[in-house]
Amino acid sequence: MTIAIIIIAIVAIVGLWAAGAYNNLVKLRNNRENAFANIDVQLKQRHDLIPQLVATVKGYAEHEKEVFLRVTEARTAAMNATTINDKVQAENQLTSALSGLKISLEAYPELKANQNFLQLQGEISDIENKLASVRRFFNSATKELNNAVQTFPSNIFAKIFGFQKEPMFEVAAEDRKSYEQAPEIKF
Repeated sequence: MTIAIIIIAIVAIVGLWAAGAYNNLVKLRNNRENAFANIDVQLKQRHDLIPQLVATVKGYAEHEKEVFLRVTEARTAAMNATTINDKVQAENQLTSALSGLKISLEAYPELKANQNFLQLQGEISDIENKLASVRRFFNSATKELNNAVQTFPSNIFAKIFGFQKEPMFEVAAEDRKSYEQAPEIKF
């Protein structure tokens, strides 16, 4: 009789421990998804501003059609992405396309003084700063989930219940080089 009670107690303890590990993994996954929902809000604002920016710049830079096409296509792809991982990849492409647009704008000093452009540039800069902040939070949530998925003993339950390591929202490799260089200042 006492052996049966001990076995039942051990099974109950292991069951409670497994439930706790599973619940923790669910909380971490939900935290990551919530963090990405915050990114989605900023991305929506960014997507809404891009057509205004492109329209403002088009009047000054009619021959830069390839740059505008790339930005517009990247925006469309970003808006149509459905999963978190697809959105991360599409947003990295959009960031890269916007960087190309910024480089093209350097050739138009009169545009840089245009009030509409300055306002849009300020709004986009504000959104990019907010995006950087929510990306850091998202990456922190992703790191917590990945740590739980990869460390013992929760990795056992993660594998059993289908949890897996998730990607971070990182700067694309081709853009990383430009961020590592000091900005060129011209007067």
